[in-house]
Amino acid sequence: MKGTQLGEFEELVLLTVGVLQESAYGVGVKEEIELRSNRKVTLSTVHATLIRLEEKGFLESVLGEATKERGGKRKRIFKMTSQGGNALVSARDLRNDLWSSMPKMVFSENFSKLKLTFSRFRLSL
Repeated sequence: MKGTQLGEFEELVLLTVGVLQESAYGVGVKEEIELRSNRKVTLSTVHATLIRLEEKGFLESVLGEATKERGGKRKRIFKMTSQGGNALVSARDLRNDLWSSMPKMVFSENFSKLKLTFSRFRLSL
């Protein structure tokens, strides 16, 4: 198995596959990510990421039935493996640990600086 760490986009794709369940194929994943993240992604980037996650053992795929709407083409449906679920839990736990370790003053200091910057432009928060 190649690498066990998740990049940011890999994490988004893996989470999206988990959300979509039986509807987790390339176009569906792309559309869901764009909807939820408010960012544009290309289908080729999604496909490459799905394949990479499958190579890492985090996803598995099967070919769906051919449909007339798709010109007889079959969809490749992706499903998260237990390794994929474990990778997501590890990523979430690491993030939560780091967030909980960050001093609260980091946020209050940054907020104060932001408020000061905006006050120069006569904007208030």
